[in-house]
Amino acid sequence: MELQLSTPALLFSAITLLMLAFTNRFLAIASLIRGLHKNYIKGPDQEIIVEQIHNLRRRLTLIKNMQLFGVFSFLLCIVCMYLLFRGYTVAANWVFVGSMASLLVSLLISLIEIQISTKALNLELKDMEEIFNKRSSGLDFIFKKEGKKDEK
Repeated sequence: MELQLSTPALLFSAITLLMLAFTNRFLAIASLIRGLHKNYIKGPDQEIIVEQIHNLRRRLTLIKNMQLFGVFSFLLCIVCMYLLFRGYTVAANWVFVGSMASLLVSLLISLIEIQISTKALNLELKDMEEIFNKRSSGLDFIFKKEGKKDEK
């Protein structure tokens, strides 16, 4: 199969959308870090905050690497198109393979970051469930709902 100029050009839109998604993740992490900082200033709870700091720092590093490999993939696509334009098809094929490999690494890092963020959210949910369960027993909660329905 011979590589054509339009093949790496097709990756432009895909890489651009991925970079937009990675930037949105970065902005979400930045917002979480700022919120954590405000909560820390109000009243530091050392154990929970230290765990969250480690988690956010790891996710921030992963997002940085996702963006790095995504940009590298984008740049290699441009180089590939230039090489194809100049007629260096063998070199363009190798550069295109490098671009695809870089994109694959970026997506794998994204998968790892998604797993970490999901695990962090599950820990938050578990913490809320424990607090909720301490405040009321299961039967009290059921009877309170039925009482409210009868009043309406």
